Amino acid sequence: MTETGLLKVVHGACGHDCPDTCAWIAETRDGTAVRLYGDPDHPFTRGVLCAKVNHYLSRVYHPDRLQYPLRRCGPKGAGQFERISWQSALQLIADRWLSDMRDYGAESILPFSSAGNQGLIQHSSLDQRLFSLLGVSRLERNICGAVAHEGLCATQGSGVGVNPEELVHSRYIVLWGTNTLVTNLHLWPVIQEARNRGARIVVVDPIRTKTAAAADWHLPVRPGTDTVLALAMMHVIIREGRVDRDYVSQHATGFDELAARVEQYSPASVSGLTGLAAGDIERFALEYADAKPSLLRPLIGLEHHRNGAMMFRTLACLPVLTGAWRYRGGGLSRSTGAFQFSMLNMDGLLMPALAQRPTRSLNMRDLGRDLCSTTLSPGIRSLLVYNSNPAVSLPQQTLVRQGLQRDDLFTVVHDLFLTDTAMYADVVLPATSQLEHLDLVPSWGHHYVSLNQPAIEPSGESVANTELFRRLARVLGRTEPYLFESDEELLSTALQTDHPMMQGITLDSLRAHGWLHLKHAEDWRPFADGGFPTRSGKAELWSARLEEQGLDPLPGPGEIQRGGVGQLQLISGKTLHYLNSGYSHQEPHRRREGILQIELHAEDVALRGLQDGMQVLVRSQQGEVTAICCRSERVQPGVAWMPFGGLSDAAGVRRHVNSLTPEEPTDWGGGSGFYDTFVDVLAISD
Repeated sequence: MTETGLLKVVHGACGHDCPDTCAWIAETRDGTAVRLYGDPDHPFTRGVLCAKVNHYLSRVYHPDRLQYPLRRCGPKGAGQFERISWQSALQLIADRWLSDMRDYGAESILPFSSAGNQGLIQHSSLDQRLFSLLGVSRLERNICGAVAHEGLCATQGSGVGVNPEELVHSRYIVLWGTNTLVTNLHLWPVIQEARNRGARIVVVDPIRTKTAAAADWHLPVRPGTDTVLALAMMHVIIREGRVDRDYVSQHATGFDELAARVEQYSPASVSGLTGLAAGDIERFALEYADAKPSLLRPLIGLEHHRNGAMMFRTLACLPVLTGAWRYRGGGLSRSTGAFQFSMLNMDGLLMPALAQRPTRSLNMRDLGRDLCSTTLSPGIRSLLVYNSNPAVSLPQQTLVRQGLQRDDLFTVVHDLFLTDTAMYADVVLPATSQLEHLDLVPSWGHHYVSLNQPAIEPSGESVANTELFRRLARVLGRTEPYLFESDEELLSTALQTDHPMMQGITLDSLRAHGWLHLKHAEDWRPFADGGFPTRSGKAELWSARLEEQGLDPLPGPGEIQRGGVGQLQLISGKTLHYLNSGYSHQEPHRRREGILQIELHAEDVALRGLQDGMQVLVRSQQGEVTAICCRSERVQPGVAWMPFGGLSDAAGVRRHVNSLTPEEPTDWGGGSGFYDTFVDVLAISD
């Protein structure tokens, strides 16, 4: 932090759930933040913030920001609250929790959180220590990331991949199921530089996204058939002798079994299923295999299919067959999050050994089902929500809201705004923004670690997550010193690590520099010489571990979902100005995004007797919304697209696309098949 007169310059980092993890600079004057911009010295941020975070100060100083605790004084969902003191709010929570633990057991309490704040200690630290001691229900945070991780681990033993900045050295970049220009904006300059050096950019996506339109080639695969496309690529690569035999013989197992499996997946035989011409599949496979180096970049999209883990398992075999891992900029690059967290002292931070006994785990995907369950024992009596807005972000929204409506459910929400979930709360607590608390921010999209330093005092009576759990521990009568450690102490603990890539990265060095790069060689290639962290020590094209679990030991198509006659497969996607439901309360963002639309191919519009711009009813087995029909060339026949997040439907009702999505699980990894939703789209009669 430097000071010039009354102007202070404070280095920090965005805490949103985004791979870019932008380093930012806040300028304050007399305690007020007057400017926020991307750090021009950060090699990945490059001085640029996204369309959302460019308006972050408007979020911090928004008139609807929660300033003090509230208690519900009307029906659940009506948004009627009265101001109370922190002391009263905490006592209400303590009285109810102690009563529930006495009468129903600690597992009747469910803390529910996600990555709404992705900083290290505000995401998970004192909360986990307290909950371990109390013995409350555990939450499986598997809605994003876990499925992809499990799939990659089945082949390569971990989710570790190429440093995203190394894409500049690639010569064939496949953006598979990721809309980089919208959801990973700061990677695009790296890709553009690779293109300037001669790289070819290919997008595999059912939707002609903004990224697909900017690429050299778009392959509009049919939703859920990505595994089949990858198997057909392997068929061509093996048939045409493009396998790196030396790499496979040294660093892989199960090649013969894989070769036998993919014989049946010729491009001609899968063309109808994938929606791609056989010649395009042949060309794609050969271009990918012949380019040196080639790189696959899958991100989030694939894991939201019911066969999502198998998709990642199958894709991970491709760079093994071609030996792409040998080359700088070659292989596969997904999330760097688990990689960074593995270097930190997470056991010291979370203290999992505090748990007195095993407690049940509930999957966040199933919140609606669990809240409404008549057989769950004990039933959920108290719910604490922080870093999340499950009434919008979870599947089967109607059931989630039905559960939140329960009169006998005591719900506490800690947030910056009166979110959709907070509308159902009994107690609402004000939370700090990223400008108002200290945190370490690892990234899941690059190899920099950032320190977020508070630039201004907390607004009103808002408190950080860590302070909330100190206060809860105190009112619950806990006296253990480790429940009251300061944020500085928590960060120091997390940074007490002997991992070679974290050497020299301390709280003091981060304070001095704001951000630091992981300590590894510039030309770092994770699997150039094999060393896969699997049971065999090699890439497992055939997996004994999967076979022992009763799963297919080889890559395969998985269970590809199909809808009923006349139904459309619904894909939802992130938008430029909203982050899930974040920023949806701000008028400029609402104006830019408009109201809920559904994009349909012209054939599907005509087939249903619809017209561009008319209101339609979109209905699935889970629920329904009204939307504006939008004839679009971005989608293929049989597929529909709707934005994910905080848009109200065309009737002005707070119902979102997750009113339509099911809670159905993925193949492995505990995720949810959001993208395997099938809908009918009907004209609304006058």
